[in-house]
Amino acid sequence: MLRSLNRSSHGRSAWLLLALTAFALELVALWFQHVMKLQPCVLCIYERCALLGVMGAGLLGAIAPKSPLRLAALAVWIYSAWRGIELAWKHTQMQLHPSPFQTCDFAARFPGWLPLDKWLPQMFVATGDCSVRQWEFLGLEMPQWLVVIFAAYLVVALLVLLAQFFKPKRRGELFYR
Repeated sequence: MLRSLNRSSHGRSAWLLLALTAFALELVALWFQHVMKLQPCVLCIYERCALLGVMGAGLLGAIAPKSPLRLAALAVWIYSAWRGIELAWKHTQMQLHPSPFQTCDFAARFPGWLPLDKWLPQMFVATGDCSVRQWEFLGLEMPQWLVVIFAAYLVVALLVLLAQFFKPKRRGELFYR
């Protein structure tokens, strides 16, 4: 399995699939916000940014999957997935255990050189409260689903990282043993 993952990480299609899944999740978030009229909170906006990091990692890896750029993309992927888990876990705790002492900010804080809330307000302006439960599916709230999603991204990323230490499997090798 690790040899197959190594071979896949040297091709564009796996990296593009990673970017496509994150892009699809971003579209779902925008659907919830603009069609279902759910109000994103500051942590929702930060979780979107973590998803954009995963998507960026996929695009970065697709640029030159056979070069060391693949390893940089893998680092961005792992970091984004880890930060996504942290943010979604914090968000989950705020919803499961609401407290007047544990609240989120009213507006997202982006660096001055990257004011996403000014450039794309329809995607990066927070209008909701982090502790308000707005959506549930199969018994899990949206931040709980994001914990699962980011954990899946992280597990796959760590497996791909581990696979980098194994010689890639050649096509057809399985059949000629």
